[in-house]
Amino acid sequence: MPHDQPASAPGPAPADASDHDPAEAPFLGLLATGAAAEEYERPVLRARAGGAAAARLAALERAKLLALRVRTELEDRRRREAELSALYATAHDLAGLRDLDAVLRAIVRRARSLLGTEVAYLTLNDPAAGDTYMRVTDGSVSARFQQLRLAMGEGLGGLVAQTARPYVTDSYFHDERFRHTRTIDSGVRDEGLVAILGVPLLLGSGVIGVLFAADRRERVFEPGQVALLAAHAAHAAVAIDTANLLAETRKTLTELEAANEIIRDRSSVIERASDVHDRLTELVLRGGGVQDVADAVAEVLDGDVEFTEPGRAPAAALDRSRADGHAVRDGADWVAAVRAGGEVLGALVLRGHPALDPVDQRTLERAAMVTSLLLLARRTAGEAEQRVRGELLDDLLDAAARDPRLLRERAARVGADLDAPHVVLAARMSGAPISDGDGPPRPDGPPRPDGPPRPDGTDRRRLWSAASHLAATRHGLAAVRDGGAVLLLPLEPGGDPAHTAREIAARLGTALHVPVTVGASAPVPAPAARPAAVADAYAEARRCREALCALGRAGQGAAAADFGFLGLLLADTRDVDGFVHRTLGAVADYDARRGTELLRTLGAYFACGMSPARTKDELHVHVNTVAQRLERVGRLLGPDWQTPARALEIQLALRLHQLSAAVTRETEE
Repeated sequence: MPHDQPASAPGPAPADASDHDPAEAPFLGLLATGAAAEEYERPVLRARAGGAAAARLAALERAKLLALRVRTELEDRRRREAELSALYATAHDLAGLRDLDAVLRAIVRRARSLLGTEVAYLTLNDPAAGDTYMRVTDGSVSARFQQLRLAMGEGLGGLVAQTARPYVTDSYFHDERFRHTRTIDSGVRDEGLVAILGVPLLLGSGVIGVLFAADRRERVFEPGQVALLAAHAAHAAVAIDTANLLAETRKTLTELEAANEIIRDRSSVIERASDVHDRLTELVLRGGGVQDVADAVAEVLDGDVEFTEPGRAPAAALDRSRADGHAVRDGADWVAAVRAGGEVLGALVLRGHPALDPVDQRTLERAAMVTSLLLLARRTAGEAEQRVRGELLDDLLDAAARDPRLLRERAARVGADLDAPHVVLAARMSGAPISDGDGPPRPDGPPRPDGPPRPDGTDRRRLWSAASHLAATRHGLAAVRDGGAVLLLPLEPGGDPAHTAREIAARLGTALHVPVTVGASAPVPAPAARPAAVADAYAEARRCREALCALGRAGQGAAAADFGFLGLLLADTRDVDGFVHRTLGAVADYDARRGTELLRTLGAYFACGMSPARTKDELHVHVNTVAQRLERVGRLLGPDWQTPARALEIQLALRLHQLSAAVTRETEE
């Protein structure tokens, strides 16, 4: 539409201002140039100022009115042409959109642009809830308004949605044609809306939503504007329906593709399951081993499968798998317990395979079952060997006069080397009866009402079975003795009996799921050469085991060295030097390196009743010197060196050290 000219600018003059020119002439020029409406008064005013006749003035008035009517018609046609062009462009743009959210946003933006309003918004019907809700807004600033829901018949929008007819209000809050509610009025008031036009989004004979254009001031929406927004809403409804159909089509295609993928995966998984079933059957028939099963499953599942002993498998995952009877996930791995009855024989661990198909999971579980069958078969075949191992250990414990050559030959048949250093371990489940050696077993104290039930014969057989299996894997011997188990295991060079006892206690406890207490002897250099040393070592191991129970440390493992000065009473070897070195070695070594007198100061300190003042008199030094030396002792022995238990051990070690030094001096003299 052409811009209005300034009021002060002179309008175009008629070609001939004489009274003989046609009255329409001056107005044709104005129409041709698109002059503003007020310019059409100038020809009449000029004629009146020039003294034109009344007839001339009347003709000019008639021509002016006719020209204004023509101008209005031309403007209406140009406006309708612009609206139709905008409507066509809108329909073209909507037809090119495929995403529902993008379609809705474009509808609202174009509605606001077509009518030149401050706000435009769109609500959609919710068939499940029976109401209509705010879906998209443009120009809105109120969060409450953007979240409105309208029941059918409530508010202007509810009325449009219910009647499927356009409604317009020049002043929303003063319009009584529709039902006002506090919620809707609060939202409209927050947004500051006054004039609102709403048209239905019709799809067939049904209403799917309402399209609105609104201003924050009073405004009259002309019938043409209502028709324009209704036409836009018609295009919008088709575009929404098209976008919904496309979305549903895409969803259906995606679901079909997913279903096809699942079918393909299931077919592949079933083929893999059939393949692994055939392989495992063949392995069992040809007498394959545990590693063969792991290799077959690893190839089928395309992963790394490993059989692990109970003590080396993830404890929490192993317990869950044992309780559930299924393979369980452990981080990026899967763990399937290999069990026989209540005993856990180990686990199959599939590594680096966090996403495991249920069928593949059952394949891993089936492989664990086959592994347990193979282990049981191997155990059955190995029970004879275990009996041989047990009988050999019984002979070592009971018959000290056995021929060493025969002992070596029998040991060689079960893979044991009795000329290497060994350690004897006495193991007992928590609550198991113990024996004095010559008499029948006796209970280790009265039963506690809140304690675990005492193991019966079945539990002791499980202990012996687990101990025998452990001994066989370490090329050692195991036997049943005194209500528990005794093991004779090789000791690595530099090995620590106490560490071995703790390890065996942990592994047996994990395998049996009950605490197992283990006492260890001092190393036995060559059991075949001195069979009597095995019996002595077993007695020492038993004393250590019973000491653990007496000290409330059931379920642990220890050797005599772990008991401090009590170890001197428990050990057969009476390793006095070892006790002294473990207790005071750090101080003695410091004195030897630095030429200090920390040991002498420590002896004087205890002899003077742990009084620094009396100690300085005894040593003839300053009290600060005593304090400095004792501080150094604390750094060497640890901060708890003056506690009663530690102080008792340190004093005993000092006495033994002094006696040893005196004996050494007498020998040298």
